[in-house]
Amino acid sequence: MADAVPKREYSLRLGSTAPDFEADTTIGRIKFHEWLGNSWGVLFSHPGDFTPVCTTELGEVARRAKDWEARNVKVIGISANGLEEHAKWIEDINSFGGKTAGPTDVQFPIIADPDRKVSYIYDMLDYEDVTNRDNKGLPFTIRTVFLIDPAKKIRLTLNYPAVAGRNFDEIIRAIDAIQLGDKHRIATPVNWNKGQDVIIHASVNNEEAKTLFPNHVAHLPYLRTTPLDS
Repeated sequence: MADAVPKREYSLRLGSTAPDFEADTTIGRIKFHEWLGNSWGVLFSHPGDFTPVCTTELGEVARRAKDWEARNVKVIGISANGLEEHAKWIEDINSFGGKTAGPTDVQFPIIADPDRKVSYIYDMLDYEDVTNRDNKGLPFTIRTVFLIDPAKKIRLTLNYPAVAGRNFDEIIRAIDAIQLGDKHRIATPVNWNKGQDVIIHASVNNEEAKTLFPNHVAHLPYLRTTPLDS
């Protein structure tokens, strides 16, 4: 069974169309693109239910429901277990979250992927570590994050090792930067946070910059910053 899932010949890249799929989830069966609709999406994966790091992560995602909603983002998890295990795990997540960081109520869907079909489509399987397999010989899903825009294009990917919990402050910060860049002809500098000055995109010439960003500052011929309200 160790070779039941073949190795992919390619990887998804930024700008690729996020693969569509149909799957059972904790809110019912969904067609992914249809479920996303005109929203942004965050798809994040887990190697299995009842894992300690992922338990803390799912609780954090639930607690930040208002942050996702404010950015028109739908979140969806995926784990290599079935719906029955997911339901029991959600009870643990809500219970643990309430003891630590405040009330937790997991309302977002978690995809049941015991056969790794969705994980395979998204190239989220660990092929290199031969010890990272279940008792059927199937590789576990690695801990990946995909940010998908309303056009169903992949805009951000992050891969985390088992020992490092995901930083959802950073994921939300990156969403803010990408959404702002889509709205305006700007980029964001190192360690940028919402409300701070941004960088005028290189495609904007100096004459355009005077009109579009009248309060900008030219630090170098190619580095111009400007305040931006929204």
